[in-house]
Amino acid sequence: MHSCPVFFLPGWQNSGPGHWQTEWEQHLGHVRVEQHDWMHPLRGDWSARLDEVVADTPESVLLVAHGLGCILTAWWAAHSRHAHKVGGALLAAPCDVERLDLAVRIPGWAPIARQRLPFPAVLVASHNDPSCSFERARQLAADWSARLVDGGDCGHINTESWLGDWPQGQALLRQLADEAGSLG
Repeated sequence: MHSCPVFFLPGWQNSGPGHWQTEWEQHLGHVRVEQHDWMHPLRGDWSARLDEVVADTPESVLLVAHGLGCILTAWWAAHSRHAHKVGGALLAAPCDVERLDLAVRIPGWAPIARQRLPFPAVLVASHNDPSCSFERARQLAADWSARLVDGGDCGHINTESWLGDWPQGQALLRQLADEAGSLG
C-alpha cells in the first residue's frame, strides 16, 4: 500500500471502462485528477487543475500519466512551484502533440516541454503506438531524464491493448514508489 497519494492523469478523452487507469482506481484506491473538459483539453486549465490538486495535498504524491497526461506532467513540472511535492511519475504512452495530425485534433499543446523532470520518472512506450513513435518516445524520455521501458507491441497502452489491470505497470509503480521511499 502506498503511503502517499497516487494521482492519475488520464489523457485526451479520459480513461474509460476497461482502461488500466480505471481498473487501478477501482481496485487500488488511487485518485483520478478530474478535468473540466476531456474532449477539448486546454493546457492551461489542465495544468491549473493539477497544480490545485498537488498544492492541496499535504504530503508528497506519485503521478501516473497516460497519453496527453504525460505531456501535461512535463508542462506542469516546468511551470509549477509545487513540482517538488512529486516523489515520482509513471508516464505511459505519451502523445506526440507536435505531430501535425495530433496538433490539429488537440490544439494548443505544442510545444512539448522538454526540460529534465525535477522528480524520478519512468516512461513506458510501445513500438506500435499510433500516437507516438517509439523513437519519439525514446527522445522524450531522454529529454525528461526518465527511464525508458520498452512496452513491446501494445498499441497506445489503453483499453484496446487488452492489458487488463496492467501488472507490468503496477510493478513499475511499486518500483518507482520504493525508489522514492513512498511505500508503507
